Amino acid sequence: MSILYQLAFVLILGAAGYILGKRIKFLRRNILLGKPETRNDQPELRWKTMALVAFGQQKMFKRVIPALLHLLIYVGFLVINLEVLEFVLDGVFGTHRLFAPYLGGAYTVAMNFFEFLAVGVLISCVAFLIRRNVLKVGRLNKPELKGWPALDANLILVIEIVLMLAILTMNATDQILAERGVGNYIDVGPLFFSHFLFPIFEGLSDGFLVFVERAAWWFHIIGILAFAIYVTYSKHLHIFLAFPNTWYSNLKPKGEMKNMPEVTNEVNMMLGIPVENQADPPAEIGRFGAKDINDLSWISVLNAYSCTECGRCTAECPANITGKNLSPRKIMMDVRDRAEEVGKSIDAGGPGLEDGKSLLGDYITKEELNACTSCNACVEACPVNIDPLSIILQMRRYIAMEESGTPSQWNAMFQNMETSFSPWKFSPSDRFNWADKVKESEQSQ
Repeated sequence: MSILYQLAFVLILGAAGYILGKRIKFLRRNILLGKPETRNDQPELRWKTMALVAFGQQKMFKRVIPALLHLLIYVGFLVINLEVLEFVLDGVFGTHRLFAPYLGGAYTVAMNFFEFLAVGVLISCVAFLIRRNVLKVGRLNKPELKGWPALDANLILVIEIVLMLAILTMNATDQILAERGVGNYIDVGPLFFSHFLFPIFEGLSDGFLVFVERAAWWFHIIGILAFAIYVTYSKHLHIFLAFPNTWYSNLKPKGEMKNMPEVTNEVNMMLGIPVENQADPPAEIGRFGAKDINDLSWISVLNAYSCTECGRCTAECPANITGKNLSPRKIMMDVRDRAEEVGKSIDAGGPGLEDGKSLLGDYITKEELNACTSCNACVEACPVNIDPLSIILQMRRYIAMEESGTPSQWNAMFQNMETSFSPWKFSPSDRFNWADKVKESEQSQ
């Protein structure tokens, strides 16, 4: 029977690996639909940023209570997966608690720590379910979260609760069987949290206890493999992508907007300023700004797939706070949804990007884009350094330079900036006339 177990486990593990590998390849291709961009400068600062923001969750602690709850889940995810390594080896080699004989008392300490984290994860998930569905925290109940996003958030929390209960059930039944001297079950010493479940199982027969323990073991390992695959379809993909996403963060000051090289070079040439490293002009003039995902940087598409849908960006957005349609979170979700749509079309042999749709218009409206104040509040608030503003600016540039579709008030301001060097329509020589009037007023007093 052990050989059958091993064979079944290896087949399940291989199938999960194949599905996961195929999905990772799909995601990578979708992300690279964006334009090439290189961000490997200042590697020391990038490592530091990733360590503080992704590993250390530095920006999460702007809200202490949810940050502590999230930290428990995060640490639990990282550490409990060390136990999954033992699960995998036990499944492949047909052993049971492979590490216990080698680690001795340290194994008992480790198992108690794992159980502590499992209970912490369980409590945190229950708290997050209450925040979403009972307390109805504002940023977690916005229009863009209706339907699948809300279900996804709740589903992942329920799955994590069930997986943690499976660990505690497995440990409790395992230790009862070890105390009874059944089979190859090993007494690993007192386990604090699972010990509270003993009264539930102590009256059961040995055979039924073995069934429960094995069912909990299989449920947990299959659940972990299924969870790993499911995460790639979920907002919880940020579990993995937060690290590369923070590495490729924009390290420039928040208020510094990236100029368009095509425009900058053209202006420099008009002014007689030498253009360094100027390449030959392309045979076909490229598009100004962004209309679809292939006009965005691949880093912007990576940002979209890294979005946690936490809504901190939208909660801080002054446009959204004052009732405008703009939601930075929705912008990121729309980019991701468009990338998924195009990727699926390509895989099905369809038109891909030439499907008659585009990110601008079919997903994101001009009204949303025009509501942005370019204040960078969304960028500052994001716990994984996502940059919705860069996407908004690129799409507004397309509207202005390709469609001439900016509001008439904006066009008047642009013209004033070009001719008078300020948003107001008066000569630069008259700019300080108000100061003369102030002086006259002071002298008259």
